[in-house]
Amino acid sequence: MKYTKNNIEKKRTELSSAKVRRHAKISLFLFKYILIISIVLIVTVLGLGAGFVRGILKTTPQISKESVHSKGYITTIYDNKGTKIKTLSNHDSNRIYIPLSKIPQNLQNAFISIEDERFYTHNGIDLYGIIRATFLGIKTKSLSQGGSTLTQQLIKNNILGIQPEKTTIERIERKIKEQSLALELEKIASKQYILEEYLNAINLGEGTLGVQTASQKYFNKNVSDLTLSECAVLASITKNPTRYNPITHPENNASRRLLVLKKMLEHHYITKEEYRKAVSDDVYQRIKKNASNPSNENKPNTYFEDALILQVVNDLKSQLGYDATKAYNAIYSGGLKIYSTQDSQIQKIANEISNNPENYPAGTKVSLTYTLSVKDINGTDVTYTENNVLNYMKKHNLGNSLIFSSSKKAKAVSKKFRKSIQRTGATILNEFISTPIQPQISITIINQSTGEVEALVGGRGAKTSNLSLNRATRTTRQPGSTFKVLSTFLPALDYSKMTLATVYDDAPYHYLDSNRPVNNYYSGYRGFSTIRDAITDSMNIVAAKTMADVTPNISYKYLKDLGFSTIVANKITSNGKTYTDINQSLSLGGLTYGVTNLELTNAFAAIANGGTYHEPSLYTKVVDQNGNILLQSDSKSQRVMKRSTAFLLTDAMEDVITKGTGTSASLASGMTAAGKSGTTTNNYDYWFSGYTPYHTASVWMGYDRNTDFDSNDLHKKIWSKIMDKISTTKNEKKISFKKPSSIVTANVCKKSGKLAIDGVCDHDPRGNMIVTEYFEKGTVPTQTCDTHVAVEICKKSDSLANKHCPEKYRKQKVYIVRQKNSPGITADTPYLLPEKYRNQVCKAHK
Repeated sequence: MKYTKNNIEKKRTELSSAKVRRHAKISLFLFKYILIISIVLIVTVLGLGAGFVRGILKTTPQISKESVHSKGYITTIYDNKGTKIKTLSNHDSNRIYIPLSKIPQNLQNAFISIEDERFYTHNGIDLYGIIRATFLGIKTKSLSQGGSTLTQQLIKNNILGIQPEKTTIERIERKIKEQSLALELEKIASKQYILEEYLNAINLGEGTLGVQTASQKYFNKNVSDLTLSECAVLASITKNPTRYNPITHPENNASRRLLVLKKMLEHHYITKEEYRKAVSDDVYQRIKKNASNPSNENKPNTYFEDALILQVVNDLKSQLGYDATKAYNAIYSGGLKIYSTQDSQIQKIANEISNNPENYPAGTKVSLTYTLSVKDINGTDVTYTENNVLNYMKKHNLGNSLIFSSSKKAKAVSKKFRKSIQRTGATILNEFISTPIQPQISITIINQSTGEVEALVGGRGAKTSNLSLNRATRTTRQPGSTFKVLSTFLPALDYSKMTLATVYDDAPYHYLDSNRPVNNYYSGYRGFSTIRDAITDSMNIVAAKTMADVTPNISYKYLKDLGFSTIVANKITSNGKTYTDINQSLSLGGLTYGVTNLELTNAFAAIANGGTYHEPSLYTKVVDQNGNILLQSDSKSQRVMKRSTAFLLTDAMEDVITKGTGTSASLASGMTAAGKSGTTTNNYDYWFSGYTPYHTASVWMGYDRNTDFDSNDLHKKIWSKIMDKISTTKNEKKISFKKPSSIVTANVCKKSGKLAIDGVCDHDPRGNMIVTEYFEKGTVPTQTCDTHVAVEICKKSDSLANKHCPEKYRKQKVYIVRQKNSPGITADTPYLLPEKYRNQVCKAHK
């Protein structure tokens, strides 16, 4: 065949067409193949998904109206010997059942508006809410965007109970069960029944379950008496009872409360006038006062039990993925067995001694805590507090302090104030009066070898409510000089290579970062002093100078390692002012907020334990009603200082008790003890923290409302009495603190901290200045004393003796040498090398 241009083009076209047909056939085949595989995969996935759902539904419990009703299983608390010390249940703890007829319509509508706005129209599942939550979840990459109806929430809390939700599968499984049961419940129960059960089951923070208990906790009134504003507060808590707690986070609650009110207005549950009135209500002032009011419980928990419950709640949330409602339900109605670390013997000793009036200053007084809620003549709700009472007292010359000599006098003044308000035409809604005894106390006792808290005292006097003010765990106070050891001398020895023999000049001094003067508690200045002296006699200036060399940043790091959670690195307030504890006054315990007794005690326990820190624990294990271990204390431990550092600090603090500022804390039993006293400069707070080889304890004494007073060392004596009684009751063997092999001794001069010179350092005019000191290996000084100087005087010429001075006129004298221009007169000043000799000595040295 002859190939022409046209033939070639035709052939090319034919080949191209064939190729296209061939590709089309292949593409069609691939499409059919992929389609078949896709259909198979979809069917398989749907089959597996259906099987997965069927498997879940098979394990879903049957539902009835009775099964969703709140019911409690008694939880039992045991001490560290396995003896039952307390039972908890929903009947005498933090849930009080209330029928829907006594729950205000505003409160019902508030919860519906913010939690489930289509409650009355859906069948248990809100499809619109699920779609919305799904899109939000995709957008935020989170599976916790809500979508649960009130019916589902009720089932979650009261039917499904205590189950882990740590994985996505577990959460999906629970959600499927919730939705299935919600559909079933809505078929057999009315909306009113579901709403009543929900409002009695929901967690509303501060350990309260149900709206009645929460109303009493936050407003000191029955739920039936709540205002619209107060209803909105409670409805705002549910989403996150910790974050929206109106006591600890009023600003968060306030923002959500506004959203609740807007939702209620949007759904026509309230009028614009009611909305404006509720928004303008200063409800959080009332909450602040009423939150500490006693509830109607017959047998309130002890301070230890309160702290234990809060720790278990936190661990259920952090370790098992519980929310707050589930955690509290588990504790108050889950039938748990909680094995605590409390030593009942030690707790009894602490209770008896702390509540003995003879252990407090004469003329014990009371403080006034007061709240008066009224409706004025314009119909506006108004709340008055003890501050209003104080202003009334000043105006009518009834006094200028809320500290009274007796409860009777405090209540008499309160009565006069109430009558003055009534005379304005106001209607009394509620009145709360409390007159706690003063001064108050807090005590923490820890087994330092394990970190187990053996006893807690959160105050003295009758404890009338659960989760009330616990001065041992939830109140922060300024630690005073107890902090010197932790913030300053610990890092000085452990990090900065200083020793107990390191010397600073106790002389007039100002903080380097603020130029404020530093004052000692005693008059005058003691001159050259060692770190051991500074610990023993609580010397402020030496501590401040040491901090300057250690640096506040290093100090802050050590304090965080010791478990202090209230130390402020940087806080910027709303007015732009910055607060920080990372400064030189950290050396004397000058803090923004202060510390809790528990954390201070546990920091000293780390020293007592040879430098190993344990997180404080109030339980060893928590077991469910089926015998399964839910929680087990695995107290995290870490070395926070060298063994040698812990021993050196301990040895110095033994001196505090035997011959320093803590002699009133010495133990009559003869048990070895070490500790540190602390008093704030304004005499508001008195501390003693110390330990034996077995237990670490701290005692704080002071007024709840800062008041200047003299403890007469009674706080130290309380510490001594408690530790002595523990030692004798438990028949503890008298042993010394263990000395590590890394510790050596050397003779040094206590005026220079360097190796002593025989015939010089021991001839100081005030006596022998040579001491035997402990050192960590490698830190023994290598230089000899350069603070003392021995000179031979010619009495005849009153100058340095030379070869012309007869022997009989020669006399050796020892003086102190101090840097030129050193400020102030100190105890060393009379013994300084006279100027007339100084030049001659310098020339001789040259």
